[in-house]
Amino acid sequence: MKNPTILLFCIFIGHFVAFAQIPVSEQSSRLRQAIEHYEQDRGALNRWYSAETSEARRDRFRRLYSERLADLGRMDFARLEHHEQVDHILFQYHLRRELQELDRRAVQIEEMAAIIPFARVISDLEDQRRRLEAINAEQTAARLDALARQIGETQKGFESGGTDKPKRTVAYRAVRTIASLRSTLRNWFNYHNGYDPQFSWWNKKPYEAVEQALQKYSEYVSNRLVGIAPDDRTTIIGDPIGREALINELQFEMIPYTPEELVEIANREFEWCQAELRKASREMGFGDDYMKAIEAVKQKYVEPGKQPELIRDFALEAIDYVKKNDLLTVPKEAEETWRMEMMSPERQLVAPFFLGGETILVAYPTDTMTHEQKMMSLRGNNPHFARAVTHHELIPGHHMQQFMNRRYRTYRMPFRTPFWGEGWALYWEFLLWDRGFVKTPEDKIGALFWRSHRAARIIFSLNFHLEKMTPQECVDLLVDKVGHERENALAEVRRSFSGDYGPLYQIAYMIGGLQFYQLHRDLVGNGKMTDRAFHDAILKEGSIPVEMVRAILTKQALTPEHRPSWRFYSLR
Repeated sequence: MKNPTILLFCIFIGHFVAFAQIPVSEQSSRLRQAIEHYEQDRGALNRWYSAETSEARRDRFRRLYSERLADLGRMDFARLEHHEQVDHILFQYHLRRELQELDRRAVQIEEMAAIIPFARVISDLEDQRRRLEAINAEQTAARLDALARQIGETQKGFESGGTDKPKRTVAYRAVRTIASLRSTLRNWFNYHNGYDPQFSWWNKKPYEAVEQALQKYSEYVSNRLVGIAPDDRTTIIGDPIGREALINELQFEMIPYTPEELVEIANREFEWCQAELRKASREMGFGDDYMKAIEAVKQKYVEPGKQPELIRDFALEAIDYVKKNDLLTVPKEAEETWRMEMMSPERQLVAPFFLGGETILVAYPTDTMTHEQKMMSLRGNNPHFARAVTHHELIPGHHMQQFMNRRYRTYRMPFRTPFWGEGWALYWEFLLWDRGFVKTPEDKIGALFWRSHRAARIIFSLNFHLEKMTPQECVDLLVDKVGHERENALAEVRRSFSGDYGPLYQIAYMIGGLQFYQLHRDLVGNGKMTDRAFHDAILKEGSIPVEMVRAILTKQALTPEHRPSWRFYSLR
């Protein structure tokens, strides 16, 4: 028989070990509930005020942000714990940015006033519906009848020259706004139609007249004021925001550099890439003409049907590398749950490479594409380009980020920033390069292609918003200096300026990556933290500006008036 004392001791140790493997809860924050309640309030108001051009919507959101700022102002900042002070600063920055965005949007709507003078009629109808006010069907029919005539007269004003032609970029914005107004009016009509016989009898035909007028007018604005034909898949317009707005955006992202300084940083990084590309090109026997080396690498694509297997192997290779080198804690569930899907041909028009997260979307030709499209996709998604960014999309990149964001500091989600999200994923490209993960000259060409692409994104996106480069010049930069296929370059620039991404999104990859890179030098390079401790700590703080990650890891003294000051890249 076993010794009962030893048996009890073994049971105790087993329970202790099992308990020790349970993650320790994060420090609680006294601001958490305020932030979570705010996010719920903001979501509810956003759903209620569904007309985006509504002045009532802007006034209500202004009150929300101002009230929450006042609440923060009444807190005793000095009595907060350090991580709570971080929350206070993040919340304050977020609210001030939202207030500024309301002002910027109001200016944009004012710029479109001559194109959409009828917008308020539609937003007022929707606000009335949301307030559940009784409707006078006959009076509403008269409003719709007048609205249809107003839309037609607005178009005639431009056609006759009686109304000054707007800037092309403003007209481009107006096309999207007209689409939003049509959706708002459609929802308003469907709410009443059929449920109120009086409403339908009076308003069915007037509504149809308005819808037809909006359809015709939208096509006119797009074709004549913007200058894009319905079948035009090459023209890119965009909506540059200007230098002052860029500087404001950078301040809220805690980037203490001017747009011109960031372009200089990008040019320096681009020059470094070109020097390294020449080295790899010489290794491949092409001398200093690295464009020939890029072209040779593009020809090494795998046959159709083999791309998923290739990406799978690259993903497993990266996971194995970070684990074996003790760079990062990879939870078994994170390793187990990433998935792969193939990207549709339509999606590839704006995202010709991969997209990532828990699911990696793989771009590769389908049988519905033209021969030219197939070849561009094959060449642009060759193994050496793909190896360089698979880890960017999965582990240790976006999938790892998202896995941890859903488990730690979840209340900080309103403060998420691409400088953390895209910056972290790109930082790993820097780190793995330094560690020798990229060995063959072909793989170096692939990695450097993407690295120079990230630098080019800074150059073209900032210069576009400064109105120093046209979209066509942006495309030419990617083709002539980076080595993109022209269709892929068009897709990249279209994605950048379509309005689905913020004005700083494309610079966030390399600038955020450089922030993490310098922070790694300061803390891991100087022996203050191990690689694993550094990376694990970052992933448990949420997707926040990297300057605040630095403040957390260094226990930097903070004040409620915190302003960005970390110059993470020397320009001397």
